[in-house]
Amino acid sequence: MKRSLSLWQLAGLTFTAALGTLFHFLYLWTDWLVFTPVCAVNESTWEHMKILFFPAFFFAIFQSFFFRADYPAFWRVKAKGILRATLLIPVLFYVYNGAFGPSPAWYNVLTFFVAAGYGFIYEWFALKRDPEKRGFPVLSIVFLCLVAIFFVVFTYLPPTLPLF
Repeated sequence: MKRSLSLWQLAGLTFTAALGTLFHFLYLWTDWLVFTPVCAVNESTWEHMKILFFPAFFFAIFQSFFFRADYPAFWRVKAKGILRATLLIPVLFYVYNGAFGPSPAWYNVLTFFVAAGYGFIYEWFALKRDPEKRGFPVLSIVFLCLVAIFFVVFTYLPPTLPLF
């Protein structure tokens, strides 16, 4: 299993990119409320973070069935990778907007793919560096679930901040 980590990470990136792209448009196309918790419902930075977080989290759940035994720190690394990728989106967005003014649509799309790629590359390096290192799987899973809850709650009740 360890030899195929690269392929799994590439599959995860592909899955996250494809599903995230679908999640960007699915609510707009269907207007079905069932998609509201995981799909973008507007063009805010928060919603773009959400469409990266959920596909990456879904893939991590699937991947965990194959990797938990080989990588004891799997969930710790996944939590850090998903969080880093998700937080990179507003960093890239607001740095560009602060330096150059409103970002073009192509830049926003690029930001999503760069952030997703960064997250999966970070995870690959972290898992390869010390595969025997212990993590706190329950704590990491609880943390990711709390982040997921925040994404859902703030979709329905967004604070009055520019991020939302």
